Amino acid sequence: MKSSRFGGLVKRLPVRYLPFADAASVGLPLARLLRLSLFQVTVGMATALMVGTLNRVMIVELGVPAWMVALMVALPLLVAPMRAFTGFKSDTHRSAFGWRRVPFIWTGSMLQFFGLAIMPFALLVLSGLGTVPTPPIVGQLAASLAFLVVGLGLQTAQTAGLALATDLATDETRPRVVALMYVMLLLGMVGSGLLFGVLLADFTPKALIQVVQGAAIFTLALNAIALWKQEARDPVRVAALKAQPQPVFRDTWRRFISNGRARRFLWSTALGTAAFNMQDIVLEPYGGEILHLSVSDTSLLTALLASGSLIGFGLAARVLARGADPLRVAAYGALAGLPAFSAVVFSAPLEAGWLFRLGAFLIGFGGGLFSVGTLTAAMHMEERSFVGLALGAWGAVQASAAGLSIAGGGMIRDLMGSLAQSGALGEALAQPVTGYNVVYHIEMVLLFVTLIAIGPLVRRGSVVPHPERSFGLAELPG
Repeated sequence: MKSSRFGGLVKRLPVRYLPFADAASVGLPLARLLRLSLFQVTVGMATALMVGTLNRVMIVELGVPAWMVALMVALPLLVAPMRAFTGFKSDTHRSAFGWRRVPFIWTGSMLQFFGLAIMPFALLVLSGLGTVPTPPIVGQLAASLAFLVVGLGLQTAQTAGLALATDLATDETRPRVVALMYVMLLLGMVGSGLLFGVLLADFTPKALIQVVQGAAIFTLALNAIALWKQEARDPVRVAALKAQPQPVFRDTWRRFISNGRARRFLWSTALGTAAFNMQDIVLEPYGGEILHLSVSDTSLLTALLASGSLIGFGLAARVLARGADPLRVAAYGALAGLPAFSAVVFSAPLEAGWLFRLGAFLIGFGGGLFSVGTLTAAMHMEERSFVGLALGAWGAVQASAAGLSIAGGGMIRDLMGSLAQSGALGEALAQPVTGYNVVYHIEMVLLFVTLIAIGPLVRRGSVVPHPERSFGLAELPG
């Protein structure tokens, strides 16, 4: 009798102590949930490839002008506003099989595959390394098309994928599912970024083609695995939809945005996202130029930001599972950003590298709380049948705000730095740190404005009371 009890306990141990084991439910077992989250890995992989690896390869190895590289990387932002329309279409799609989300996730996957498949050849033509001489405009248009298509694909797949996760999760497990999706995105970005760095250490045009096209094949394979038997055929839904008039996006969007709460929520999301992302392009240069940290020291900043984000994800999922208001959690994230940026600012006059690292960690932590909180709030912003529209609107605002703030942070740093060095701002500010500090102070102002905007949306007490349950990642914060 004792041996059978012990055997049963041993069988239960692995699942019990797995991170995110409590994100599963009867309708969405852990294995199925982890498999679904693979679409976030491919989104993270494409993001790391375009923003990180190819950004450096185009400038250093291929000799493409930096302004053109910045333009290419920013092109996916042009399709970010389409996420709201994509989410709406996945809400109202009339498939012969009764599917709503799967056709859009697969369409996004195919777009990612196509864009990545042509990207290395387009970049070689752009840099003049193609075997056939072509006018410069051909390479520029081809590279622009590749970046644009990949951006459209990942935006489409992510919007419909998050909507599908919302459909499958229960109200109780949804916060944990949201945190898991963010963790998988982060793992996809960090893991693939490291792998691309190793594979392209000895750069050759052939290696570039192999790596990028390998990523294309990997994207298609992972997303196919992610989608397998995730959305059941629903002939009843098909019959019901045929008896109803087709909803019009303009009317549905007008109804959604006419809600003052939804409008304020989107503004809060935009402001907070901009506040946390403006430093992306200046944080490592600040550590190197101002604090004189080595390349290896500044490279660790990515790990610190990721660690802070992971703990933020876990903590957010834990308190949300207890019934906390997601917008209150997002507000706490914005609040955590204030001492984070203050630590970065004061690390220069104090010459304290540890304070700078602490600030980077807290930036990741605050951003993690804010992201999970706002995404969970978006899932509750609309009725269940139109959750894709709300998620699409949230994604469009977040992606646009992040991209514009990153670009703005670099431009503000350069402009204010050059003004300070020229003496136009006075003798006291004629220092290299001035340009960086202006960016960080703007971010703190944006966080204050975010708190003002989000304040009226925060409810008193809990949204939905849930019994307390353990959450694997939060139980193991290290």
